[in-house]
Amino acid sequence: MGWENIFRRRVRVFTMALVIYFDYKAVQQREKWTSKSGHAALWEKAHERNAKRVLNLILEMEGLWVKLGQYMSTRADVLPLAYTRLLKLLQDSLPPRPLEEVYGTIQKELGKSMDEIFSDFVNEPLATASIAQVHRATLLNGKEVVVKVQHDGIKAVILEDLKNAKSIVDWIAWAEPQYNFNPMIDEWCKEAPKELDFNHEAENTRTVAKNLGCRNQSDRNMNANRVDVLIPDVIQSTEKVLVLEYMDGIRLNDLESLEAFGVDKQKIVEEITRAYAHQIYVDGFFNGDPHPGNFLVSKEFPHRPILLDFGLTKKLSSTFKQALAKMFLSSVEGDFVALLSALAEMGLKLRVDLPEQTMEVVTVFFRATTQANESYKTRKSLADQRTKNMKAIQEKMNLDQKEMKRFNPVDAFPGDIVIFGRVLNLLRGLSATMNVHIVYMDIMKPFAESVLSGYINKGPSVNDRWIFDSPVHSDVEAKLRQLLIELGKNDKVLGIQVCAYKDGEVIIDTAAGVLGKYDPRPVKSDSLFPVFSVTKGITSGMMHWLVDNGKLNLGENVANIWPGFGSNGKDAIKVHHVLNHTSGLHNAMTDITRENPLLMSDWDECLNHICKSVPETEPGKEQFYHYLSFGWLCGGIIEHASGKKFQEILEEAIVRPLHIEGEMYVGIPPGVESRLAALTVDTDDLRKLSGLTGRPDLPSSFQPQQIAQLATTLPALFNTLHARRAIIPAANGHLSARALARYYAALADGGKIPPPHSSASQPVLGSHPHTPKLFSSKKAPKNRKCFGRKELILPSTDNNPTGYEQVSSVEDLQDNSEGSSTNKDSNPRTRAAGKFFKNPKVIDEFLGVGEYENLALPGEGFGLGFKRFSSKDGSSIAFGHSGMGGSTGFCDVTHRFSIAITLNKMSFGGVTGKIVQLVCSELNIPVPDDFLRFAIEQGGPDEQLNMARPLIN
Repeated sequence: MGWENIFRRRVRVFTMALVIYFDYKAVQQREKWTSKSGHAALWEKAHERNAKRVLNLILEMEGLWVKLGQYMSTRADVLPLAYTRLLKLLQDSLPPRPLEEVYGTIQKELGKSMDEIFSDFVNEPLATASIAQVHRATLLNGKEVVVKVQHDGIKAVILEDLKNAKSIVDWIAWAEPQYNFNPMIDEWCKEAPKELDFNHEAENTRTVAKNLGCRNQSDRNMNANRVDVLIPDVIQSTEKVLVLEYMDGIRLNDLESLEAFGVDKQKIVEEITRAYAHQIYVDGFFNGDPHPGNFLVSKEFPHRPILLDFGLTKKLSSTFKQALAKMFLSSVEGDFVALLSALAEMGLKLRVDLPEQTMEVVTVFFRATTQANESYKTRKSLADQRTKNMKAIQEKMNLDQKEMKRFNPVDAFPGDIVIFGRVLNLLRGLSATMNVHIVYMDIMKPFAESVLSGYINKGPSVNDRWIFDSPVHSDVEAKLRQLLIELGKNDKVLGIQVCAYKDGEVIIDTAAGVLGKYDPRPVKSDSLFPVFSVTKGITSGMMHWLVDNGKLNLGENVANIWPGFGSNGKDAIKVHHVLNHTSGLHNAMTDITRENPLLMSDWDECLNHICKSVPETEPGKEQFYHYLSFGWLCGGIIEHASGKKFQEILEEAIVRPLHIEGEMYVGIPPGVESRLAALTVDTDDLRKLSGLTGRPDLPSSFQPQQIAQLATTLPALFNTLHARRAIIPAANGHLSARALARYYAALADGGKIPPPHSSASQPVLGSHPHTPKLFSSKKAPKNRKCFGRKELILPSTDNNPTGYEQVSSVEDLQDNSEGSSTNKDSNPRTRAAGKFFKNPKVIDEFLGVGEYENLALPGEGFGLGFKRFSSKDGSSIAFGHSGMGGSTGFCDVTHRFSIAITLNKMSFGGVTGKIVQLVCSELNIPVPDDFLRFAIEQGGPDEQLNMARPLIN
């Protein structure tokens, strides 16, 4: 290509880019002076004239610009109709090259005359594309083939076009910094030249055909993951000529022929998507150019996709392929922690601590397809979401408009993901063009799971580090670890922590397994587990702490403390009714959670709902488990009685006195994401639970069948950062077993703070430098008639700051060993032990016995906020609280014993029961009935008996 041609192409391309840019800028200005009813027409005309400009330029320039036009033509899901309609003409419909050029290339490359190669050669090309054109022919042996012939001089054109495209992208990034496409163009510049060597394409074609186990291949590969597609055999190849087996098929854009042959378009696109899922997740080697021109549909029944053109392929490393599968699956499950870990493994670095938006971005990435007629709605939705995200970033980082325009939240963008993203977008556009609806997550999930099956599910049988490497404190801990290994081998444990105190000393502190189904990082002593209703035991302790400090009276009417609560017949409800689950508001939150579970994260909305609720039974008469309402009832009382926030009281009453900083939260702050365990469900237990009959002690809206239904949805909800951030005082505790065991060890001694936790535990308990700063983005309105919060005046000192600390980054997730154990000296372990309850009869208060028995219903399961645990011989005083899924914490006052178990594979008592039974039996402590019933081997009639009362409270 001469310099004159190079200069001419550059001038034409840059001139057209400027014309289109300023045209759209002018439309933006005219829109301000046009009525809303005229906006659509204004933009439609602009899209039409600019689409024509783009098409004419591409037809003139050819080369790489045809590729760009083909890509744009497939994006019917997001591009205006004018572009996709006009640019479809570029799908193998370019003007053909002269036959003299075609013949010359073939004869030069193959070293023979046309008559020595073909018995017949069809001069009219089947298709003409950006790099080559294809002719049908018959070899001398009678085999029908297609001959792909590279355009003469196209290599120089493509390389020049890449330079021009790079320059335009650089200019756009300067003029409109929020549209920086440099990572995409850089990867394209690296990969596109590979298409110019047809030997490379021939080898790629053979590899993909073998990987997919296509039926027409000679090796007859029939592996279990084979997909039902066809790929032509390679007959011969050189750098510029490729001879392939001829396959008669219908083009995807020939909708009339597809209809005439009775082709199921939905099935075809699904099978193409499956083929790409196999290439990406199983093989790690995929075609990066799935535009409609690269597919046919076989005419004979069953109609199968025919995959063509493997010039642009991408090979992924095993590590990147696993990270890609992990990213996909974590987004499906809503497992935010695994998602950030996967992004870090892929090399994607974000510059801001807005990790909640990362899940939104990835969810958009894997969103289901939309049809072409919904493209405007899709574009608007994506634009609105982007505006919302960028506004949040601006507020978070305190950037002005100029700084925001130049801000890019992505610090490093891995090249491998660029082609992957291009493939997903092309497939999405293909679906829109054919007006079918594809749910990528459903189709791709099995393939992604197969990648990780040997990578993630490494239980104790194959992982000698499954038990976290920490000292064994006692003989009973050694036996416990053997039990955990047995449970792990039977797939009953994914990740778990167990900690126990006896006579004020730590006798067990064990962690084992992994943080999540798709997160193979090890569980450590300081990992944070969501524990559901175990949280109620912590909230109850806060209530009693306020009583102990004279801020609250058990016999006081709640309405006297909490303005507006007394409406709708609630004026007679007292504090002890709430703690004893006898307020009559056991179903108070049912409606709000059914209508929109996300409202559980809105503190004020939930307290308002409590205010408006109506009791179902007379206060103090009947005890029904307040499975959700308990938390917000207590939360509202705590904040109104103390004049402080719920989290502030948690820190003041429990966390700081017990020196468990960084390991007990109700609603996590930023900075701890890398330590979070992710929930999954034990499907065997769930199946058993769903078939059980009702329990009279539970509310009508919280019977076993409803619990089973909840268990299927709660992991996905509570794995999201949105839910984890929420203050849900009945269900959203995130803590370590050692923090919980220490809490109950203190309660067992009437509030006496135990000696420092074992220094053998690493990192040292309470050594985390992160301390949550109390912050609310919304100010409480004044003069509220029935709202959750009073207007609170919060101290603003160094010891009691007023905003959440922001210390996390994606890189933190790559630190699997030392990161969370830094700053050990910050733990003041020389602090003298004391008591955080002054009442000498506080244990009677917890249990609702002795002088407090008139405040609790006799013979019922709950005292004042805590579950009473009874043993067969009645020799022990024990109390605590368990949560749905199996986590638990309780203490035996008689034997000065406490234990906590946290786990992330939600079962309904079996695992927890066996652990408690082993530990108690080894220590000669009576096993509470709540756990004893799970200790026997399940099977036959006993199985139904044991499951009849699943461990949920």
